[in-house]
Amino acid sequence: MSPLIYMIIISSLTTGTIITASSHHWLMAWIGLEINTLAIIPIISMQHSPRSTEAATKYFLTQAAASATILFSSMMNAWLTGTWNILQMTTDTANILLTVALTMKLGLAPLHFWLPEVLQGTSMTTALIITTWQKLAPMSLILMTVNNLPPKILIIMGLTSSIIGGWGGLNQTQMRKILAYSSIAHLGWMAVIAPIMTNILIMNLALYLMMTTTMFWSLVLSKSKTIQNMSTTWTTSPAMATILLLTLLSIGGLPPLTGFMPKWLILEELTTQTLTAAATVMALSSLLSLFFYLRLGYVSTLTLSPNSPQTKYKWRFKPTTPTLLMSIMTPPALFLLPLTPMIIF
Repeated sequence: MSPLIYMIIISSLTTGTIITASSHHWLMAWIGLEINTLAIIPIISMQHSPRSTEAATKYFLTQAAASATILFSSMMNAWLTGTWNILQMTTDTANILLTVALTMKLGLAPLHFWLPEVLQGTSMTTALIITTWQKLAPMSLILMTVNNLPPKILIIMGLTSSIIGGWGGLNQTQMRKILAYSSIAHLGWMAVIAPIMTNILIMNLALYLMMTTTMFWSLVLSKSKTIQNMSTTWTTSPAMATILLLTLLSIGGLPPLTGFMPKWLILEELTTQTLTAAATVMALSSLLSLFFYLRLGYVSTLTLSPNSPQTKYKWRFKPTTPTLLMSIMTPPALFLLPLTPMIIF
């Protein structure tokens, strides 16, 4: 792809998210979502393979359906109330439709089926964009309308997503599909806390972006696309294998790493609000996710003998992938837990 065209597409991708996050009119928010969707389609299909074309088609159809539902719900609210203001969604039917559309855009269960398939058909870098940057625009709309969205639907979808995100990742061998189910599980935690306390939601989203970026970029640098590829990471770069293990444990939510912070605060808030059953289901579902994170860590670093394993090594070429992004994201993705009181209060 031409550098000029690539720059235009990336600029459009950035502009669409900024327009949606900064608008108060539903038509402007919808326009931003459409710009965002149309900009990511060429990036997904850039590999010119049947699998990438299939992924781009699935992504386009899903996002177009969700955007149309958002426009329909906002038109229904404007018809009944006379306002297009995002903050004044007061019609119950429109709010239910909006919740369904935004959860479809995010990939929450039971509307999650497109996310693993789309990620599997793209490159690692594109999958990183889909699981991080593409979540910002729908999440900003949820933050603006969360006072009007039905809390029961959000909590039920969050519980379902955390269960399916943990359960679906157990049977996968492809890293992109595993991280897709990991994203579904993390979004489930965000959906559960969204109607209760939005500052924890924002904190969880920020930490999710840091941890996911670190995880994807370490896979890009080690050129690991399957669990089998991860078994030779240590021979290529011991430091990378160590960072990979710590990042996996952090995403799984083990103390004293950063990923423990949002889970701890969300479970505490759920029990404070007497949602003990929901907190129990969330805690048990996180064990499912933790199982396949530990399996990845076990394969990549914990099964090594003192001698070199008898496998075909990846060639040790000089790394050409820039490491600045990973250098910035790794420390906060691992060591932010002691700063919890400063972040919350």
